[in-house]
Amino acid sequence: MINPLRPIGGGFLAFLATTGRLAMFTLNAVSHCVRPPFYGRQLLRQIIEIGFFTLPVVGLTAIFAGMVLALQSYTGFARFSAEGAIANVVVLSITRELGPVLGGLMIAGRIGAAMAAEIGTMRVTEQVDALTTLSTNPMKYLVAPRLIAGTVMLPLVIFIADIIGVFGGYLVSVYKLGFNPSNYLQNTWEFMEPMDVISGLVKASVFGFITTLMGCYHGFYSAGGAQGVGKATTNAVVSASILILCLNYILTLLFFTKDVTG
Repeated sequence: MINPLRPIGGGFLAFLATTGRLAMFTLNAVSHCVRPPFYGRQLLRQIIEIGFFTLPVVGLTAIFAGMVLALQSYTGFARFSAEGAIANVVVLSITRELGPVLGGLMIAGRIGAAMAAEIGTMRVTEQVDALTTLSTNPMKYLVAPRLIAGTVMLPLVIFIADIIGVFGGYLVSVYKLGFNPSNYLQNTWEFMEPMDVISGLVKASVFGFITTLMGCYHGFYSAGGAQGVGKATTNAVVSASILILCLNYILTLLFFTKDVTG
């Protein structure tokens, strides 16, 4: 007779083993980020990949998010004759939440999947083992440049996305809803506070670290040929997306507890 608690215990032990392996991988990766030697060419390649090639997809996401937000705010605020608050809502929502969260999720889908696929392919074709044979530490050569690039470049990408998103709201408000351009820009500038932008950029840096960490981790431990690489890619995107949403709540609570509690 099979003990009904056995599958539960086995799942719990597997969860603990995965958590421990991820914690050790994170500590090992972070330690290699701050210790020389540094592979400058690898780092530059990842900076260009994350900071430049993700701009089109993040920019498109931001501008349409800003445009939709302006339209939806207008339909809601018109019921209370509060249309003048649209500029405030757009800049607050874009800089605090929509810019970093939507940008982080888009980059998790693009960059996290690409990293897991690239490192996973190197793992199953034994190229990672070949690096070790050539006295090159895979953590320092493959993982550290990606973690540094993701943590540093994502805030810059999200800052540009914030500007694009606010511009999207401006386009809809001025050219479709008939707002005065000068008043709209004045309301945007006066209502925005430095903490709104800073909190979004801190979130972006954390999301960049999480995205690259999940991509590298799942790629590094992939096995089972092409099927294993595909599974690692899917797991990298799913785990990064879930962690981004969870950490977004925690960071929002940390930054704006006073606003919530009054």
